Amino acid sequence: MTEKLLRPMRTRRWPERWLIRLLGAALAAAAYLLFMPWDLRNRPATPTTTQETTPVTGIGVLLLALVLLLLAAYFGHWDDLGWPLLLVAAPPAALMHISFRTHPEPDLPGLWPLAWGFFTLLIAAGVLVAAGVARAFRGEWAKEDDLTLMNPL
Repeated sequence: MTEKLLRPMRTRRWPERWLIRLLGAALAAAAYLLFMPWDLRNRPATPTTTQETTPVTGIGVLLLALVLLLLAAYFGHWDDLGWPLLLVAAPPAALMHISFRTHPEPDLPGLWPLAWGFFTLLIAAGVLVAAGVARAFRGEWAKEDDLTLMNPL
């Protein structure tokens, strides 16, 4: 099973390729849901503060970043460079957008789109960097396969 997961995507049959890609997107979404829990009952910590309580912790953010970077490295190494962005960065960005939109009473209605855009850009940049670094560590087989795919003669 492990040797199947450690092969280039283009050498696999298309059902297997798409199953692995769907699994990667599901893992990215599950990591976001696990480490960034939603609490629609946000409330002020004390009656005199404007700060709301939140279930998000620093450890949760770090663990989410670690999972997303590992997934990006896997797909960046074994698949084409555009796939990690779609499979790893898009599910958390979509879930974050839904989370911001379902907040019952926005404190600053004009601020959440900026926060969403900033965090989406941050996630996408991290995913692209991790995928690019992992792609740089591809073996000689990748260079030979790329040359034969470009020039089949």
